[in-house]
Amino acid sequence: MTSPLRAGGGSTHLVALPSPTRGRPEMEMSEDDINMEEYPTEIHDYLAAFEKSLGSVDEMLKTMMSVSRSELLQKLDPLEQAKLDLVSVYTLNSMFWVYLATQGINPKEHPVKQELERIRTYMNKVKEIADKKKASKLNKGAASRFVRNALWEPNTENEHSSKTPAKGKKRKTD
Repeated sequence: MTSPLRAGGGSTHLVALPSPTRGRPEMEMSEDDINMEEYPTEIHDYLAAFEKSLGSVDEMLKTMMSVSRSELLQKLDPLEQAKLDLVSVYTLNSMFWVYLATQGINPKEHPVKQELERIRTYMNKVKEIADKKKASKLNKGAASRFVRNALWEPNTENEHSSKTPAKGKKRKTD
């Protein structure tokens, strides 16, 4: 079935969504109601990707929930613990953002927006700390030896040439 809706100059094809009430006799819908649940085919790929992402989130949550928090934190250093806490709280707030959007509430006008910004600030601070930790440390002794040996010293060259015999001259041996 095609619709006269236009998206980018072409007609939009509609696809019927499977009814979530099928198989439940108490909530069974008529065929007319089922045919009303249609959506444009252009968003089909987006919905499939969204469903796949939800599956990934579900698997990740199952993995995280299989280990107790105290066990997990004991295995991590303080920086990794901070990263885990920040990712967890950011994820929860992001899910709440999505929940608000599904309820018709504009999350940009909700305090959750400020909370997400606050968490991002702390995530950036932790990233800076991690970057400083990864940065190489300067070995002052090695650096000064490197610079000293790399610089040209004219006095040493004169001493060097006076110590070695000149080419073409032979020493007399008695």
